[in-house]
Amino acid sequence: MSSSSSPFNILPNDAPATSASGKPSWLKVKFFGGPNYHDLKRIMRTLELHTVCESARCPNMGECWEHRTATFMILGNICTRACGFCAVPSGRPLGPPEEDEPERVAEAAESMGLRYAVVTSVNRDDQADGGAHIFARTIGEIRRRIPDCKVEVLIPDFRGVWEALDVVIAARPDVLNHNIETVERLSRRVRSAAKYDRSLELLERSSRAGMITKSGMMLGLGETSEEVLATLRDLASHGVHIVTIGQYLQPTREHLTIARFVPPEEFAEYKRAGLEMGLRHVESGPLVRSSYHAFEQERSARTPAAQ
Repeated sequence: MSSSSSPFNILPNDAPATSASGKPSWLKVKFFGGPNYHDLKRIMRTLELHTVCESARCPNMGECWEHRTATFMILGNICTRACGFCAVPSGRPLGPPEEDEPERVAEAAESMGLRYAVVTSVNRDDQADGGAHIFARTIGEIRRRIPDCKVEVLIPDFRGVWEALDVVIAARPDVLNHNIETVERLSRRVRSAAKYDRSLELLERSSRAGMITKSGMMLGLGETSEEVLATLRDLASHGVHIVTIGQYLQPTREHLTIARFVPPEEFAEYKRAGLEMGLRHVESGPLVRSSYHAFEQERSARTPAAQ
């Protein structure tokens, strides 16, 4: 399907990127380093916690932290997989998950005065349940300390061990997120040990269990507009409610290279297309990341008529 024959006004796939020597203007962000940023950093270091904001080098970290919003990363900071896009260190974790981590995350969330907490993790393929019980306990501890706080979890695929997924679902997070990351053709190259169909099955199982489900993908890795649309259709048909779409940014020279910088207008077209396919909320833009404006996404997904 070419851009001229598509029902959606997607820009041509060969639309030129900007200068190879730097990022385009729409990817430049202002760094926020005010008192909230420094206070949040102090809380994280005092309680010996990790954030995906730091480990994944998120471009929105300064803005989010200054607004007292952060994504906790549990199960340590060493991932058992080595995905081609991810800046989180990979290798063999030094030991089992820390059983007191859920309490420390909840203490930090309470200290920050959170009303919406996002919890993600590294992959822990060295653990039989992939760390699912730590996810479940973290949800429970946050709610015990802050009863009105909503909790979103961004989970790995648990290698398709659905009993592990059931443990997380039983804890009833307000949003269950699992990122598809990229289109099917590129999945094997981009996502170490993950499977496109397995991710779709995880999302469908979660949706059938009554979860508000969410997924995200990166653009700029060599996908075509037709493949992006096909992925959005797959997510919609598997019961996903919220989708985030952002620009892939190469963390280091050892990671996958950027095939192109996708302009904001194209992101806007994907948002329109996704909503027409039945997705309740689509957050789409160059700087969008999975947890960016997560509170607003959850609220929108529960009241789709407000879009």
